[in-house]
Amino acid sequence: MLTEATNLANKRAVWSAMNAIAESSPATLSANLARIYHPDAEWRGSHPWNELRGLEAIERVVWGPLLHAFPDLERRHGIVMGAEYQGRAYVGMVGHLAGSFRRDWLGIPATDQVVYLRYGEFHQMVDGRIVQSSVLLDVLDVIRQAGFWPLAPSLGQEGMWAGPVSADGLLFTPQDVAESGASLQLTLDMQASLGAYDDSQGEGRDGLLNMAQKQYWHPKMMWYGPSGIGATRGLEGFVDYHQLPFRNAFPRQPNQPQPPGLGQHGGSHYVRIGDGRFSATGGWPSRHMMHLGGGWLGLGATGRPVTMRVMDFYLADQGLIRENWVPIDILNVLLQMDVDVLARLRSQFARRPAA
Repeated sequence: MLTEATNLANKRAVWSAMNAIAESSPATLSANLARIYHPDAEWRGSHPWNELRGLEAIERVVWGPLLHAFPDLERRHGIVMGAEYQGRAYVGMVGHLAGSFRRDWLGIPATDQVVYLRYGEFHQMVDGRIVQSSVLLDVLDVIRQAGFWPLAPSLGQEGMWAGPVSADGLLFTPQDVAESGASLQLTLDMQASLGAYDDSQGEGRDGLLNMAQKQYWHPKMMWYGPSGIGATRGLEGFVDYHQLPFRNAFPRQPNQPQPPGLGQHGGSHYVRIGDGRFSATGGWPSRHMMHLGGGWLGLGATGRPVTMRVMDFYLADQGLIRENWVPIDILNVLLQMDVDVLARLRSQFARRPAA
């Protein structure tokens, strides 16, 4: 069982090590990675990285190119939380990697301007070392900041995610166990209400506004979606700018058998944790859906099964959900719909004169 002392030590260790990794030089990167990672650690991340194993791959594929492109990188943490799920210890983090975009990265042309690279992370800890990292980086938002937009306009508001309204997301002091449990239960009850809603009834906007979810959201709730969707305010904003287009595209019928090979429709989480007023869930993937309707991200229905890698981080306020940060691997979802964003970039800039 995870003790409070070990949980606090895990959070401080990951926070310190991740700061050092982000600010590494080529000479110090290997040592900084080895300080926190198990030599055979698994690293799974958003497209185009997907799944890697071992320190050499993590350095060569992820951090080396990132630090080459952003040589003055630093972390701006919004949330650092931790807890145990099914006997596994996790540290969860949300924030931005900030740096000057000096060299091209993933085919995105460098701008020489500051870029804020949004991240959501869960790190599984064993004996003070990370044995598995799940990391969603918002590459599409970097593309947006670089001045290129490969999709239909976002319905929500694009831009940096705000940190918690309570300004207390770095949880380096002991948290009340009962509050942690209540925060997580609030999240799971809200998620259950979403899963129980039947889109086949055709109740549209009014149905979503009046279904059971309304009892869980704070009147001033903020929902922070990834680039391509954007941020929304209040239940009406959430329904209008994210939920209704999403559920029209990926309709859900509770208890309906899914096509063979599709998997579980709905949540399939590897982590569900509560820490004080904060809670979080994540899946690899979280969602297994059929793309049956058009309009989401400006795309027509493909009729295909689609999976979605999602993380959710929540802040509870007086028994209601006040804020929800939602990293999603949008590039991976689009790839399943035959939209290769990075290929579009390469085509756009292939004939760009060399600097």
